[in-house]
Amino acid sequence: MKYAALIEYITDKEKIEKVRPEHRKYLGELLASGRLAISGPTTDGWGAIIVYEADTQEQAEGLLRADPFHAAGVFVRWTWRPWNPVFGNKALLPG
Repeated sequence: MKYAALIEYITDKEKIEKVRPEHRKYLGELLASGRLAISGPTTDGWGAIIVYEADTQEQAEGLLRADPFHAAGVFVRWTWRPWNPVFGNKALLPG
C-alpha cells in the first residue's frame, strides 16, 4: 500500500541545504529497498511530497521519522493520505 506524506518544512533554507545530502541518501536507500515510490520538494519551498510503500500508515510513519530531515527538525508537520495510483507516465518522471 502506498502512503503519501504532504510535509511542511521549516523556513531555514541553510539548515535544509545542510541536511539535504543525508536526507537524499536515506531516500535513495528506501528507493533501493522498495519502500519509496516517489518523492520530491514542492517548487514553492513549502515542503515536499513523499510516497512510501508500507503495509500500514504506522510503518510509513516510522520511515518518515527515521529520515535525517525529521531528526534535524526540518519537517514541521505532515498529513497522511493512503494513495492508489491508477495512471502514470514514466516519461514525465525522473530516472
